[in-house]
Amino acid sequence: MLGFLARRLGTVVPTLVLVSMLIFGLQQLLPGDPAKILAGEDQDPTVIAYLHKKLHLDEPLPVRYAFWIGGVLRGDLGESVRNQQPVLDLVLQKLPVTVELAVLAMTIALLVGIPAGVAAAVGRGTAWDLGANAFALWGLSTPNFWLGILMILLFSVRLGWLPASGYVSPFEDLGANLAAMIMPAFVLGNALAAVLMRHTRSAMLQVLSADYIRTARSKGLREAPVVLRHALRNALVPVVTLGALEFGTLLSGAVLTEQVFTIPGFGKLIVDAVFNRDYAVVQGVVLVTATAYIGLNLLADLAYFALNPRLRG
Repeated sequence: MLGFLARRLGTVVPTLVLVSMLIFGLQQLLPGDPAKILAGEDQDPTVIAYLHKKLHLDEPLPVRYAFWIGGVLRGDLGESVRNQQPVLDLVLQKLPVTVELAVLAMTIALLVGIPAGVAAAVGRGTAWDLGANAFALWGLSTPNFWLGILMILLFSVRLGWLPASGYVSPFEDLGANLAAMIMPAFVLGNALAAVLMRHTRSAMLQVLSADYIRTARSKGLREAPVVLRHALRNALVPVVTLGALEFGTLLSGAVLTEQVFTIPGFGKLIVDAVFNRDYAVVQGVVLVTATAYIGLNLLADLAYFALNPRLRG
């Protein structure tokens, strides 16, 4: 286990360094002088010169990267030039919102996708299989923003059951928090449930045709223990890996859903930063999401190692 972890960390560290270089380098390719943009309409030369010095814009690119990555290693992601707040503070404010949304969406996806995949594999060719595949096709082909708008029209405008937008902290009012988050969580979880269903069905079909499953059935074991105890445990190995990676995608890819439901999470933070040319915030948010995705990838590898005994041999 330790050897496997050391090998994976040996690839994670260079990957993080490369990602940080790409984030910083691509940011520099954006057109325009950030100092002139931040100086406002007057563009006072004194203010521009001050901003150049403060942001190290008058230094060569490698020196600017060294200043930035040095701050990152100290926990300093820079300062938002729009609201004069540390980027790390903004990240810590917005990250719990997106994490909650991702956790709720993943919970919905797991509760729907895995049982549907198991039912489709066990009842291959039956109405259960056809229904599960139709659900997966619908989930994969439905745009998140379109589904979100339809849900707002139905549950908020027509029925008045749920708020159309906004966010309430669970520490203030848990009921209001869940009411505000259930629709965006379902929108994100719907597509993910379809992906998990397809992978669970495929993995279960492969496992159910294995020799040890036929041996378990020949011993007289009931179908439920064979499916749940023997087949599902082995079929979940690739599904767990996929789930960890998809959770990272949820953290970084909920931009449209957060915009539709006006949720003040990572998605809205980075969109506002891009429109405001707040480069420090853009770099900080992208770096955090990329690091989270790489970390979840590492956890997925460790889960795969723990669930697959052949890797421990």
